[in-house]
Amino acid sequence: MKAIIVDDERLARVELTSLLKNFDQIEIVDEAVNADDAYDKIKKHQPDLLFLDIQMPGKTGFELLEMLEVVPKVIFTTAYDEYALKAFEVNALDYLLKPIQSDRLKETILKIQEGEEEQSDDEATSGSSTEKLSQDDQVFVKDGERCWFVKLSDIRLFESDGNYIKVYFDNNKPMIHKSLNALDEKLDDKAFFRASRKHIINLNWIENIEPWFNGGLLVKLKGGEKIEVSRRQAAKFKDMMSL
Repeated sequence: MKAIIVDDERLARVELTSLLKNFDQIEIVDEAVNADDAYDKIKKHQPDLLFLDIQMPGKTGFELLEMLEVVPKVIFTTAYDEYALKAFEVNALDYLLKPIQSDRLKETILKIQEGEEEQSDDEATSGSSTEKLSQDDQVFVKDGERCWFVKLSDIRLFESDGNYIKVYFDNNKPMIHKSLNALDEKLDDKAFFRASRKHIINLNWIENIEPWFNGGLLVKLKGGEKIEVSRRQAAKFKDMMSL
């Protein structure tokens, strides 16, 4: 797995690099000293894994993740105590407390590696393309002190709300600061459909479809949301769904 270490403290980067020499499956392709530096290097290398400090001068590690369209696997390296990380732990974020212990590092890397192997098997089966974001890709969503890494397959609906997008998954509807048009260009159109100017729906979450006013359609999702497919998009939608 290609990895980037993101930490403003040089000694912390040196220490982690030394510990990672014991793990042949991890290849450190670069280091970054802050969020902006990391953003450029992530775009350049497209790593599988980030070792990411949370509190850094300028933007935090969380703000870096919010900048990314799709995020790799993340292991937080932080001096925060376990109590402060409780909210993140609930949402299954991986983290290592500084000073990092070798046994704890091994445990976390094995967990990440197992997830990578499962994803590789899924991609081999589906033959997914890397040009578009696949259902197995994940996005980072932060709402106050709550954080999630969410697979696109678990997101049933994206809804435009001004300069933000409301993301529907499970019982959550947090907001991300992104453009629906830009997101639409990145999503796999075999899995996601632009129902209207305000909505992108996950086709795998459709429960029911019925005729609607002015030649449109009304789609009910498994989460209970009812989304109108505009007349302009209805013909394309019917063709995709073989209606």
